[in-house]
Order: sequence, then C-alpha cells, then structure tokens
Amino acid sequence: MSNEKSKTTLPVSKKEILQDYKLAVESREASLIGRKEVFMGKAKFGIFGDGKEVPQIAMAKYFQNGDWRSGYYRDQTFMMAIGQLNTQQFFAQLYAHTDVQADPASAGRMMNGHFATRYLNEKGEWLTQTDKKNSSADISPTAGQMPRLLGLAYASKLYRGNKDLREFEDFSINGNEVAFGTIGNASTSEGHFWETMNAAGVLQVPMVMSVWDDGYGISVPQKYHTVKESISEALSGFQKTKDKPGFEILTVKAWDYVALLDTYKKAVDISRKNHIPCLIHVIEVTQPQGHSTSGSHERYKPKERLAWEQEYDCILQMRKWMESEKIATREELDQLEKEAKQAAKQAKDQAWKEYIGEIKRDVEEALNLIDKAGISSAKKDQIQKITSELRKELNPEKSHLIRAAKKALRILKNENSTEKQALVSWLKDKSEIYARQYNSKLYSESADSALKIETIPAQYSENSELVDGREVLNACFDHLLKTDPRIFAFGEDVGKIGDVNQGFAGLQEKYGELKVTDTGIRETTIIGQGIGAAIRGLRPISEIQYLDYLLYAIQTLSDDLATLQYRTYGGQKAPLIIRTRGHRLEGVWHSGSPMGMILNSLRGMYVLTPRNMTQAAGFYNTLVNSDDPALVIESLNGYRLKERVPDNLTDFKLALGEPEILRAGNDATVVTYGSTCRVVMEAANQLANEGIEVEVIDAQTLIPFDRPQTIVKSLEKTNRLVVVDEDVEGGASAYILQQVLERDNGYFHLDSKPLTIAGKNHRPAYGSDGDYFSKPSVEDVFDKIYELISEANPHDYPPIY
Repeated sequence: MSNEKSKTTLPVSKKEILQDYKLAVESREASLIGRKEVFMGKAKFGIFGDGKEVPQIAMAKYFQNGDWRSGYYRDQTFMMAIGQLNTQQFFAQLYAHTDVQADPASAGRMMNGHFATRYLNEKGEWLTQTDKKNSSADISPTAGQMPRLLGLAYASKLYRGNKDLREFEDFSINGNEVAFGTIGNASTSEGHFWETMNAAGVLQVPMVMSVWDDGYGISVPQKYHTVKESISEALSGFQKTKDKPGFEILTVKAWDYVALLDTYKKAVDISRKNHIPCLIHVIEVTQPQGHSTSGSHERYKPKERLAWEQEYDCILQMRKWMESEKIATREELDQLEKEAKQAAKQAKDQAWKEYIGEIKRDVEEALNLIDKAGISSAKKDQIQKITSELRKELNPEKSHLIRAAKKALRILKNENSTEKQALVSWLKDKSEIYARQYNSKLYSESADSALKIETIPAQYSENSELVDGREVLNACFDHLLKTDPRIFAFGEDVGKIGDVNQGFAGLQEKYGELKVTDTGIRETTIIGQGIGAAIRGLRPISEIQYLDYLLYAIQTLSDDLATLQYRTYGGQKAPLIIRTRGHRLEGVWHSGSPMGMILNSLRGMYVLTPRNMTQAAGFYNTLVNSDDPALVIESLNGYRLKERVPDNLTDFKLALGEPEILRAGNDATVVTYGSTCRVVMEAANQLANEGIEVEVIDAQTLIPFDRPQTIVKSLEKTNRLVVVDEDVEGGASAYILQQVLERDNGYFHLDSKPLTIAGKNHRPAYGSDGDYFSKPSVEDVFDKIYELISEANPHDYPPIY
C-alpha cells in the first residue's frame, strides 16, 4: 500500500477501500466466467451484476443487522459485500446445485442471480432476524420485488409504533430496520413500481430504493421508458417539502466511489432515524456484458455508447481514483486484481467439482447397474448402446441417467433377473431422492403447518344468539386482535367503517389505526404489504375488497407468495391471510368466480371457500395458529343472513381439506362450495319432493381438497357425481373432477357420466334476472339432476318439459 498521503479526506480507511476494490474485481470476474460457463453448456442461462459492483458495495456499508433487501437479479456484489453470498455459492446456483449447503438461497431451484437468506431452521421455525443481514427471496418478473418491499418497510413502522410489539426483539429492535430495494431503470415503467412508491410515500416507511440506470431496458433506450428520460425527474413531485411529507430523492453516478458512500450514508440515516423513504437514482451505470447470455449489446448500442461504457466502467474509474489519491501503487493494484481473479476461478472450479461430482457418482451407479442387468440379457447389444450414449455425455445431468435406466428397463420388460430388480429398486430410490430435491416444500412442513390443525367443532346451546353473519365475523376478529399483538388487518375501507360489509366494524376505534387500517385503492401493494410484514414475523390479514379485484394482484400472489417456500427450499415463509368476498351472483364486476384461475395459479397457498361466516371464523381461527399463506373467499351475499353464534367461537377450528355432508342421500353425490351451497340445498329439498334424495357435500376448501376422501365414500353408495360451480364451464369443476375421479379413483364407482353445472361463459348481467340467467339457479340444479336420474330410470322419472 502506498505510504503517500491522499489528496482528500477519505470516507473510509485505505485498507477498507482496497478490500472493496478486490471484492468488486472478484465479483466482476465471476460474471465474466459465468457467461463463459453458460456458453460451454455447463449452465442453462446467465444474468449477472457486472457494472454495478461499486454502487452495491457502497450501499452494503450502511446495511445493518436486521435490515432487509428486496431486490432484483443483479445484486450479487451487494450480497457478497454483506456476507450473505460467496463466489462458490454464486457458481453453485449457476449450475443449479440441489444441495442446500452449496446454494443456500434455493437449493438449485432459482436461476442464478436470485438471492435469499434463510430465516427458518430445518424444522421450518423462525430464526432470529435482528442478529443478521436479511434478504427476501428474489423473483424474475420485472418490478415483482416492489410490493413485498413495501411490506418489509411497513413492518418497521408497526414495530416502532405499536408498543405491544416491543417484546418481539427477534424480529425488530424498535422498528430501526430499513428495507432496501433495487431495480433496473427500465423496470420502473411497471405499475408495481409506481404503486409501491406512492404507497411508501403515503405510509412514510423506512425504505431506501436504488434504481440502477444504465440507460437501456435490454435493447430499448431510456426515451421509450421514462418521461423526461429520468426516473428521479419523473418522481420529483414525490420530493418531501417543509410542510408536506414525501421522499428524499438523491442522484449519484455509479462510478463515483466517494459520492456513492456519502449518498448512501445520508439516505440510510434519514430513513432509519425518521422513517422517511428515499429514492437513490444511480446514473451512468454500465453493463459490460449486456443484458444476459441471451444476446449481445453490441447489436443495439452505438459505438460511442460502447466506448463511453468502457471508459466509465465503475471498477476502472475506482482504480483511477485510487491511483490519483495514492491509495495504492499500480503494481499493488495489479497484484490485488490477480488475486481476486484467481479467487473467482478457484471458486468456480470448486463449485463445479462438487456439483458434477455428485451427479457423476449417480451416473456411475446407474451405468454399473444397467451394465449388470444387460450382461445376461438377450438384448445385450441394445443395453450397451444405452450405456455407451450415457458415457459420452460431457456434462451429464440427472435426467440423463433416469432416461437411461428407464430405456433399459423397457428393453428388459419381458426378462427377469436379480440384476434387473436391483436396477428397478435403484430407480425407485433415486426417483424419490430427486422428487425431494425438485418437488418438495411447496407448503409448510413445520409443526405449525395448517394441515396439522384438527377440527374443534362449534358448540351451541339454548343461549346461542342468532345474529347477522357479519356479527359472527366481527366477534371473531375482535378476539384475534385482542389476543395477539402481531395480528393486524388492513385494506380498502377496512379501518374507519370496518369494511364494506362491517366485519371490522368498531374495531379501529377499539384497537387503534395501526391494528385496523384503511389503505388506498391498490390491490397489488395491499398483498405486498402483507407479504413483507408476514416475512418479518407479523400476522397480517390483507383484504381485497372483492374477488374480482384479485386479478390486480394475481401476479404478486402467484409469482411471489405462492412460490416462496418452494423456491427457497423451505428457507422462507410468509403466513399471510388474504380475505376477500365474492360469488354475489349479480353484476358483471362484483360477481366473478375466477376459481379456475385461482386454483391453477396459487399452488403453494391454501384456498378456502366457507359457505357462511361461522365457517369462515373457524378457518380464521385455524389460520392464525398455522404458518401457511391462505386465501379466504367469503360469500358476499351472506353477511346479513342469520347465523347462530357458537358458544366456543374463539376456540373452534376447522381442519383444512375436510368436506362436510350437509344432506344425506342415496341417488347422487352433489359437490359444491361457497354461496352455491344454499342454491344446491334448496334444489335438493325440491328434488326430495319428487322422490330423489341427493347427498350434498360442501367441499369447504379447494386447496387442499377432500383429504379424507369423503366424496368417494359417498360415490360408493350413490354411483353418480354432480359438481355445481359458479365458475365458467371447465373452471373449478374440472379441478374437482380431476381430484375425485383421477386422484381418488372415483371413476370406479360411476354408473353415469359425471355432470357439471357451471355458470355461463360470460360475466353475469346486472340485476336479478341477469344473475338468474347467468349463474346456476335452483331450477338449473333441479332440472339437470332430475334429467340425470331420469336417464337411468325413465319410468319413475319421466321427462317434465
């Protein structure tokens, strides 16, 4: 290190500056090597953080224990700088190594550049968050990290503002934690970004948002992305003033090390101390290798821009600055760079050795068993061809050996030998191992899993009060808010008026605005606010006012919340409860039943469809005692229907996946859920007048579905299946049929083809008649079930019309 005095006062020690530079070079080298590994066929895709090394190191200096990151897939240097990623782990993820020790973020499930820290232990229990630096798990959809970021920051506001939360020091120390967000300039065009920024400004939460601005979005220049070609200028109206709250907005150049340190220090200090959100617009960012391994930026960037990027590369500029400041000599920096590059290469070599070594051991096992099985076979030559092809694979994958084993066993299907049986046993065992590596952890497997909570039946007496359904819910929420300081509810109109159907009526006044809170009309960030808060140990109830409006937030639910436990291999969870209401049976936009969409896109969450408010209360009691995320769809037209209040309202629980038989019968099994339970029950009563006794089963929950196989047991006596569903034809009914007929082998008991009674393939028209002619009515259910029975017994049940 040079002994000469620097020209200016340095923000950090010379030793630390050199460490920063070495890390920047090592991270850059990892990006360069990573691209080559993809082109050599050793990895499938590569997206890297080259060009952002210096600003990310500056940001990392002010990231403290307890803080949270919600970023995007170019933050590798930041993760390295906070000590939550090393270069070997970086390459292990690139190779998709399924060992969680090799790739702690995801055990090979997320593509490279997708980072996460593990805040759960192997049992799925919470670890302390305040003694470590934390990163929520990344997702690829552009700006998809933004809604969750809001919740991570909002949690600090709750921990600081609610004195009853002070005891939860494993999650927060007086709300001092800052949520750091990162995004590329082009992705700021997404609605998620704007909605989150507005909400953060309204809520005044400790959030530091960094925009890495390299002037492009893949090939598209900035003029097509952002008004004024500058996100900081576009957001200038968000700037706080003397008399109006807002953001602090700062701009800094990506290659100016000293300015970056000053900027991040200022922003983080403001945000941490005063809970003021800050936007840092990092301009003049370069992207030396272009967007990803999918293409070359030489195709679309002019020569002048490419030349500028070479000159203003942040690492090159940092080196020039260090030399000018006499921090180190040219020779010392050359040696440091050599060591950093060698470290990156060694990390790559070790990561590949461990990754491919595990697979090659499996390959050798497979080859040995296939060879042995083929020795005594009459088709030995065909078997040898299979093993010869497998041996030629330069970079074998697990799928190669599974294919080889299965091909061999197909050839040997008519032969019997101990060697063949050994291969069969090996294939079975290995398939189970691979299933755990690739197909496990979709839901919680902890002791707090919702599936482990058993039903505590509702109890009634002569004193059980008869009230509006909404009052049952109100009493339930009152108890939950009173008994657990972590529980809070929020959404449009939830606060002052207690939601549009009065489920929270009077509870904001009773428990305060931090516990029962109004929000703006912003469904995506209502969900994100809940996800982030749930990640930080709170128990939020996010309300989406109507089921139709779930479409605004379906991307965040599907790509982020539903995949969280899976994509982190059980390393993260967010036990968020989402409350909504639907199935009103009237009007184009308050009547939607997009259940097929929900069921297909929300695997990883539970979907609960209570038929009344008492059942809903039982589910809420279950969910607050579990650690799985769930969507509860209440019946919109049931809030003012009378229900008896269970004497044990605060204690009774409903197990998930357990249908309830509402009416016994022998002629047909009718499966439905939610609001249509009332329609089906009325039709069943009318059918009984004609001598037809149907068994009505309320599925109650669609995910999970009928765990005790109640429906199949019913089919054993009725031999006919009818599914009644408000969704479009083939919507939720197709899912139910697959579960009953295929999963549970219900087809075996059928004497008639299964019947589905669904809504029309359009939204209901307005008015009572619009409902009647659009969704299943009592007459529709009666007529179609009557026709089903008439087909088998026309003598006793002749055609009516």
